[in-house]
Amino acid sequence: MEYVIEMKNIRKEFPGIVANDNITLQLQKGEIHALLGENGAGKSTLMNVLFGLYQPEKGEIYVRGNKVNITDPNIANELGIGMVHQHFMLVEKFSVTENIILGNEPTKKGQVNLKEAEKEVEAISKQYGLAVDPTAKIEDISVGMQQRVEILKTLYRGADILIFDEPTAVLTPQEIKELIVIMKKLISEGKSIILITHKLKEIMEVCDRCTVIRRGVGIGTVDVSETNPDDLASMMVGREVNFSVEKQPSDPKGNILEVQSLVVEDSRHVPAVNGLNISVKSGEIVGIAGVDGNGQSELIEAITGLRKTKSGNVMLKGKDITNWKPRRVTESGLGHIPQDRHKHGLVLDFSIGENMVLQTYYKRPFSRNGILNFTTIVNKAKSLIKEFDVRTPSESTPARALSGGNQQKAIIAREIDRSPNLLIAAQPTRGLDVGAIEFIHSKLIEERDKGKAVLLISFELDEIMNVSDRIAVIYEGKIVAVVKPEETTEQELGLLMAGGKRKKAGETS
Repeated sequence: MEYVIEMKNIRKEFPGIVANDNITLQLQKGEIHALLGENGAGKSTLMNVLFGLYQPEKGEIYVRGNKVNITDPNIANELGIGMVHQHFMLVEKFSVTENIILGNEPTKKGQVNLKEAEKEVEAISKQYGLAVDPTAKIEDISVGMQQRVEILKTLYRGADILIFDEPTAVLTPQEIKELIVIMKKLISEGKSIILITHKLKEIMEVCDRCTVIRRGVGIGTVDVSETNPDDLASMMVGREVNFSVEKQPSDPKGNILEVQSLVVEDSRHVPAVNGLNISVKSGEIVGIAGVDGNGQSELIEAITGLRKTKSGNVMLKGKDITNWKPRRVTESGLGHIPQDRHKHGLVLDFSIGENMVLQTYYKRPFSRNGILNFTTIVNKAKSLIKEFDVRTPSESTPARALSGGNQQKAIIAREIDRSPNLLIAAQPTRGLDVGAIEFIHSKLIEERDKGKAVLLISFELDEIMNVSDRIAVIYEGKIVAVVKPEETTEQELGLLMAGGKRKKAGETS
């Protein structure tokens, strides 16, 4: 059989690590082919080799049966290969069209012909059901729309082989459904897709075949119709994975967090949190369920000191911490796993070891009289890297060199190791594989069992249902219902998240 892409025996090395060890991947025309593996298994590296960002030490690449040497992304584009990166490559101040044509601008009499480009972008957008406004500024559109712009960029350049790197990691459930429709539309138009993902549910729903990589080595390729999530998880992790969260019933004590009548404005000075009340007790996990954009981000930022509140109070262990500076809030016993790991979680140019002491570097034993004790910092980092299985060549590797999932594990290690009275976990398992998710859930429950309070914010309803002891539903900046996971369903939560009312006992539809 002739494949549109055939990567044979690819080997890619970095100092101290073999990222891809003799991997073969074959993509058939008109299929969605999943590339599955743990965080740091080498998936993105393999696709960066295909896209010309890295050069392999060994191996061969064939495109439509012809052997090729892809030395840079321009050659990949010429061969009809486009890549939608996990972290978008967009200029926020530019319009949609300006981003799409960047580096490939149509000109008329020496001038960039923006109007013509806008018409072409609109035509491609309609053809593939992408519904993007060509004149909108990137900074004014949602993350889901930004991803569509990245897809349009590849289509504008004539790509018929598309690589999606963790495309659903930053999307809401509704946006994920829309993306799946778009991918199926692309296939019906004759495109072929390689989908890097950890999400087994998505693989089962949308993919034809799946190639699994474990620690840089190809484990095998299977037909999705002939496998199941349990077998895929075992192939990926190398052991059986438990999808249900094992925990004892909670034993909550007094309130650790109390939020009273909180009003917080968004960047447009419109109330995003509007008279919100919520409490989290010692020894319980409270999950916040809601559609993205209903005040979750502003609520977290107000509690952690990253955004000023308009009115209302935030109490931590009976102490009013409203509008305190972030460091003072942290020192009062709050840990924060932020939803944007790059903006609020890491200093990307610092080493992973330095990032692991960002909250404590100025205290003993990590510094004395303002001088850092690097031996202690390195030893602490090594211990956390081992405990949380952060895949990194060493503790001195820059944070930006790690995969997204391993960056996330480093943040979680730093925050959980401090064992704060209140841990705010915002999308803690975003971009993590099933083995890592299982481990992080067990750590959150461990903190709960130590008598700590955990506030979990997640767009994954099964995560909210499995991990939480109580679920608070947020809608238009208010908590509209508080339910127990064993007394509700995903369907009812979905209704509440959309502003519906909870049925009373004995009520029929």
